[in-house]
Formats: sequence, C-alpha cells, structure tokens
Amino acid sequence: MPKTPKYQQVADRVAKLIEDGVLGPGAAVPSVRKLSRQWNVSISTVLSAYYQLEAKGLLRPRPRSGFYVSSRLPSTPAEPALSHPEPDPNTVSMRELIPMIILRDTGNPDLVQLGAAHPAPELSATGKLNRLMASEARRLGDRAGLYLPPSGDPQLRRQIALHSIDAGCSLDADEILVTAGCGEAVFLCLKAVCKPGDTVAVESPICFDVFQYMENLGLKALEIPTHPREGISLAALRFALDNHAVRACIVISNFNNPLGSCMPDPKKKELVGLLAGRDIPLIENDVFGDIHYQPKRPVAAKSFDKRGMVMWCSSFSKTTSPGLRVGWTAPGRFRDQVEWLKFSACLASSTLPQAAVAAFMSGGGYQQHLRKIARAYEHRMGELRRAVCRYFPESIRVTDPKGGYLLWIELPETVNAIELYNASLKEGIAITPGHLFSAGSQYQNFIRLSAANWSDQAEPGVKRLGAVIRRMAGDTS
Repeated sequence: MPKTPKYQQVADRVAKLIEDGVLGPGAAVPSVRKLSRQWNVSISTVLSAYYQLEAKGLLRPRPRSGFYVSSRLPSTPAEPALSHPEPDPNTVSMRELIPMIILRDTGNPDLVQLGAAHPAPELSATGKLNRLMASEARRLGDRAGLYLPPSGDPQLRRQIALHSIDAGCSLDADEILVTAGCGEAVFLCLKAVCKPGDTVAVESPICFDVFQYMENLGLKALEIPTHPREGISLAALRFALDNHAVRACIVISNFNNPLGSCMPDPKKKELVGLLAGRDIPLIENDVFGDIHYQPKRPVAAKSFDKRGMVMWCSSFSKTTSPGLRVGWTAPGRFRDQVEWLKFSACLASSTLPQAAVAAFMSGGGYQQHLRKIARAYEHRMGELRRAVCRYFPESIRVTDPKGGYLLWIELPETVNAIELYNASLKEGIAITPGHLFSAGSQYQNFIRLSAANWSDQAEPGVKRLGAVIRRMAGDTS
C-alpha cells in the first residue's frame, strides 16, 4: 500500500480536530508557520493541507489574517451504492436522446452550464497552443501542409511516451498512435477487436460516447456493476465472463465519467490479469487521469500489461484545448490493426496541432499547466459539492471524486431525470440526465453535474435546481 502523503496526514489531523469540535465554526486555525513548527513538517506541506481543506469547504482564507474554520460546515451525504445494471447484454440505441441533450444545450450561452464534461475555456491552454502553432508553422514552412504518417508526429509520440512514465508505463514511441481525440482512439480500438453482434463488457454507469461507438459498430453492451470509489466489480465481471461470450472490455480506470471512481492499483493489476487470462482485450480510457488532486498521478492499468492486451487511450482534450482534437492510443499487440483503420478512415490527423502539443510538452509547459488546473478543478469541485449538499434534499447521495471535475448524484426515486432536465432548462440551467450513462433502463433518478465552469452564476443556479428537485420530490422542508 502506498504511504499517505504528509500533506494528506496533516489535512486529516486538522479535519479530525474540526470534526471533534476542538476547532469550532469560525475559529482560527494555527498559522502555517506555527503548525509547521509544532508538527515538524514543511511550510509547503501545511499550505497544501490547508488548500485541500479549503477545497472541501472546511476552511476559509482571510486576506492577511490566515485560515479559519468555515462558519457553515458542509454536510457529508453518503455516496451512491454499487450499481446494479441488467445482467444481460443490451442492444445499444442512443441516437435520438444524445443529440437532443448534448448538441442543443452545450453551446447555449444563456444557460448555466453544469452538464457537459467540457473543460473550462479560461483554464484551457488554447492561447498558448495557438501561439505555438504559429511558431511551428514558421519553423516547418511548407512541411506544415504535408501529411504526417498515420501513426502521427514522431516528436509528439516521443513526448507522450515520456509522459507515460508518470502513469507507471514504459512505452516506446513506436507503440503509440496519434488520433483525433480519445473518442477516435476508443472507436478504432473497438473496431480493431470486435465485429457486429459482439458483446462488450463496460462499467456501469459509463460515459455515453462509449454507447455511441458501440451503436455505430453494431455491438451489444454488457453492463457491469461499478463502485463509485473503486470502480468495476471484479467479482461481477468474472461472473459475466463465465456466462457470456465477451469480446472486449471497456473501463475508465482513473476518474470514471460520470462516477469519478479510481481503481486501486491492486485491482487494476487483477483486472488486467483476469482479462488477459481469457484473451479478452481491455480498452482503457484514461482521459481524466492527468487531472488528479493527489501529489502523484494514479497509474494506468496499462502499467500492468505483460501481454499487450491493454489498449490504452487518452487525449489532451480535457486538459488543454478540446478543439485541437489531439488524442492517442497505445494498443499493444493490436497496433497494426488500429494503424490500418486510422489510415483507411482518414489517412492521418492534422499536422500543426500535433506539432504544437509536442512543443508544449517538450518545453515543460504541459506539466506546469496540469498543476495549475488540478488545483483549480479541486477548488471548483469542492464549491459544487458544497452547493449540492446545501440546496438539494438531504436524502440525496453524491460522489466525492479525487480527480476530474464531475459529480454523480442519486436523487429521490420520485425524481425523473429527463423531467428534471426539461424543468432545469426553464430555470436556465443545463444538466446531464442519468439515462445517458446506460444502454438499459438504469439511472432514471440520477444526474451528472460538471464543476468545470463553476462561476458566480453557478451557485444561484444550483440553488434553483435544488428547489426544482425538492418540488419534484415532494420535499417541503
């Protein structure tokens, strides 16, 4: 078991003092320097602990005065239980519902955007990458207009291979293929290992784009119970594999969308071994892995892959600039099939965006950017979760992720998420109903909220949304 970081130990001790009433609401906590001396830790360790407690709503900073216990401490509702999807494969049909909800509302500037899992524009690296594209265009000259190999820019692939070390992987640049975002990576991997009519095991709930790809390819979804903290149930997956002909498995190993779950390392290793022992490819979506609130990035399941059965997929869309459409996959033994599919579909991805991302990474800008956005998203998640706990009915269940920027919320059973979605639009708020995260009839009283675009207008929006939910639930408190 990895040792708990020192700053986390400090945060836990201070949180316990608050929980026990030793430090009451409004009380001043020891200054950073004082606690550093008393507990024999560095000033940066204490600051990191206080910042985390601020993000959780336990502390509030006062300019030139220090940190104080919040006068109104957040409540802590339970997390949703292990999911219980239908035990048999489902034919996927999402074509009607997804465009209605996603395409119509995502870009509407008149709505408080709490639905789409898009990064905040002000936290993107779009300006920096635009400047780098201009610089790379000058450097490359006419070569900027030429096709790249289907596998992508060699310099970018080298940088991704270096970056993969943070996720516990040891990859060669030739193992990596550049794609138009993580979505294309997952789609190509599915197409490389499946044929129409095949069954694919997936976490449940899981982001709806997975179901879009499966519907396009004529695949069936076998949804596996998933825990909001530790991810897919390996016992349930093992049972499913014993009783169904499963051709592939898809998981979001780190900060599942929408659950926010992060599989512990031993569980990732067991998952890889379980599937490899049956020659079943694992398609690992790790698009949120770089947005973590801990000092060290969680490892990828790919780091335990000894047989090339893990097809690791990610992108820079959630962290830098989604419009550039730069993603990648390391598909193991299936590399040649995936490269051929990429070549036959679109030949190659755009040249300049790849060159810009490569330059961003090689200059150290990407790592610096990740540190900045992780702190910002942790704060925004804390603000959103506190607002939900404050304004929604007490009977809700809500996740508490350690990365990403998405919350999964279980509402009273009398609240239908589609009806709530329509009612929320009238209040000027965009949300994502839980129906989209299952190919069956699951999650009808669940919603996903995004903290990415948290702003001064967001909390009043959550308050109005909470009032609608209370009315629908018959809560008169």
